[in-house]
Amino acid sequence: MERRVGTVSRGLRAPIIRQGDDLKKIVVEVLLGAAESDNFEIRDKDILAVTEAVVARAQGNYATVSQIAEDVKEKLGGETIGVIFPILSRNRFSVCLKGIAKGVKKIVLMLSYPSDEVGNHLVDIDLLDEKNINPYTDVLSQEQFENLFGKSKHTFTGMDYVNYYKQLIEEEGAEAEIIFSNNPKTILDYTKNVLTCDIHTRERSKRRLKDAGADVVLGLDDLMNESVSGSGFNTKYGLLGSNKATEDTVKLFPCDCTEFVKSIQNEIREKTGKTIEVMVYGDGAFKDPVGKIWELADPVVSPGYTDGLEGTPNEVKIKYLADNDFADLSGEALKNAISEFIKNKDSDLSGSMVAQGTTPRRLTDLIGSLCDLTSGSGDKGTPIVYIQGYFDNYTK
Repeated sequence: MERRVGTVSRGLRAPIIRQGDDLKKIVVEVLLGAAESDNFEIRDKDILAVTEAVVARAQGNYATVSQIAEDVKEKLGGETIGVIFPILSRNRFSVCLKGIAKGVKKIVLMLSYPSDEVGNHLVDIDLLDEKNINPYTDVLSQEQFENLFGKSKHTFTGMDYVNYYKQLIEEEGAEAEIIFSNNPKTILDYTKNVLTCDIHTRERSKRRLKDAGADVVLGLDDLMNESVSGSGFNTKYGLLGSNKATEDTVKLFPCDCTEFVKSIQNEIREKTGKTIEVMVYGDGAFKDPVGKIWELADPVVSPGYTDGLEGTPNEVKIKYLADNDFADLSGEALKNAISEFIKNKDSDLSGSMVAQGTTPRRLTDLIGSLCDLTSGSGDKGTPIVYIQGYFDNYTK
């Protein structure tokens, strides 16, 4: 019988993961148990994905406010520092900011506007036109900003992040001054010691600040990149990718993910004879059309994956073939012609007209986004995702 189903993404329920748990054993048992209970077959080239949150939790990769403060004081001097371009998030940045403030005497907090890097808006962009404000050149104090636009409120949560962040800083005993600018060099009018908190543009921000004469320039990836007083750490990403664990603790991005996924791949191969692909995933990479939020607050979608997930899709656009090359065919003749074309397609379709309109993104970013949407971020209880048929095409 002809197969009628293409890609299937299953969220797999798992026990609550705690620090020190044997996560590899748990993941393998969850997959094998799900296959048996849900009556599906494990096949070569299936994809098993595990959320970074449970990997880091099992590793015990945590840092406290005090440990962050200790690192900040050691690396940035403990006096007045500029903290620029943070994202607006209670989950992602609030505890980090508490630690940063605890380690210094004053923070000049410079926020980008009208939105942060991942699309959380402080002000409607149309209001900038109405008030004749140029976000590329104009620098605003908090007083000027609020006189022009009023108190800021997040689209979905209603949070006033400007005053929330100011309050967090002051509660840790530091003085807070807030300004608004999209030029990293603006901060050098206030201090020469700078912590740039942007995620995907951090290297450019660091370079521009250093070229402009900053004394000390660090990113979030330069904090907690080694253990501080027994803390967890991430040598590559530091505080990037961290999440709030408690009011005084963050869970850092997991370490050694490549080793982890390869060990699971080997274990599944030993138990089933099948070679599946395995990845660790965090945030997906997609944009909300209403809130304008670009989801990717992690430094990467996947911090570790097996070799078969390297690269980008190599696909043809079926509707292009149907409307152009085989426009005179229909029914079984059209199906056979397209199937034969797919079977004989070039190994690299980059720049080809038959590939136009296919998504030019890395496999791990596409699959990680599918996983993030499948598992959700709330109470589904499915931190493991199993995908079948992703590498199939119309001929399979």
